[in-house]
Amino acid sequence: MRRKTPQEKKRLSYVKDRRNNYGENDKSSRKNIRRNKHIPNSANRRRAQTSLAALLGSPDDVRAESVEDRMNSRRPRSWKKWPDAPLGVMLVGRLQRRTRKGMTDGEVMADRVNRVRGRSGVRA
Repeated sequence: MRRKTPQEKKRLSYVKDRRNNYGENDKSSRKNIRRNKHIPNSANRRRAQTSLAALLGSPDDVRAESVEDRMNSRRPRSWKKWPDAPLGVMLVGRLQRRTRKGMTDGEVMADRVNRVRGRSGVRA
């Protein structure tokens, strides 16, 4: 395996390294992902349990259908993870935000954005 040049390492870092763009502390994801998967599942189980509690006693078709309709009327709660963004995309966004807020000169920042895009292959 050949040795990578510093330019190749930088380009690969911009493309492959990821940054949390969700707005939370990245270390808290260890607990929050588990919690966010647990809460909708327990809510779905609780709703099913309360709907089925109405069927206590002798089962008849009318009550069974009403309970089934009640269970199917609401969409089950769910939660999905969001992928982190590539480092190059995050840097371009950060530089553009600085320009919008007037923190730096537009021409200087445009040059920096083009440099990051050229190194990372980010066009957006």
